[in-house]
Amino acid sequence: MRLLTLRTAEGTGTVAVRQDGDTLTEIDGFADVGALLQDPAWETTAAAANGATHALDGADLAAVVPLPGKIICVGHNYRNHIKEMGREIPEYPTLFAKYPESLIGPNDDLALPQESDTVDWEAELAVVIGKKGRRIAEADAADHIAGYAVLNDISMRDYQFRTVQWLQGKTWENSTPFGPALVTKDEFTVGPLMTSAVDGEIQQRTPTADLVFTPEFLVSYISAIITLNPGDVIATGTPGGVGHAQNPQRYLQEGQVLVTAIEGLGQLTNRVVKEA
Repeated sequence: MRLLTLRTAEGTGTVAVRQDGDTLTEIDGFADVGALLQDPAWETTAAAANGATHALDGADLAAVVPLPGKIICVGHNYRNHIKEMGREIPEYPTLFAKYPESLIGPNDDLALPQESDTVDWEAELAVVIGKKGRRIAEADAADHIAGYAVLNDISMRDYQFRTVQWLQGKTWENSTPFGPALVTKDEFTVGPLMTSAVDGEIQQRTPTADLVFTPEFLVSYISAIITLNPGDVIATGTPGGVGHAQNPQRYLQEGQVLVTAIEGLGQLTNRVVKEA
């Protein structure tokens, strides 16, 4: 299944929907996909939904999980990105966090802040948790994954590298497109191509199979530290081709359009707009 969060026409809220071709069907009683995942029978509930329908074309989509309890990100998890940044293959995952205020919808404007002129792109495969767990064995981790989505871990490089801790460069408001859909794990297997493009020029192009640490390993590793709950998000890292590593370095500029895509999951299309 493909599950999305649709903004209501009245602008008063959102609703979880199931995508069938070009039609979106409301899943009554659930404000967004994150709320739906709190239902232990969410798969059955979503499959049986027969609420009001909407056309996919022109739909105003929010971040697929607008208010996750946790957004845990992984750095240095693609071999070609590790190489371009001049680092060694890590023994353990590098973890940092984002906050929900950073998330935007798949077609929303991306805020270019007044305070940074080194805003970089980072295409990522996002894992969405569907079942609560602590100290999850790697062999059981797939049972705790609801599905996958596309995310771009937009990074303000000047703030990121002010200290050895990255948080301040990674969680700016209205900077992280996420969606367009949660594609359930029965319909997606890690491996297809992931790309990012700026004004139509491809910047990143790497199969998601190039991950150092797999989604299952990350679920197991992170759940040893903290309980993972339905709706939590793990952003699994970015491949080579970021602007910061190019010569000369390149960063997002006002008016540019950033497109982030993973085959089988869909794409994010975000115009860069200067923050007021």
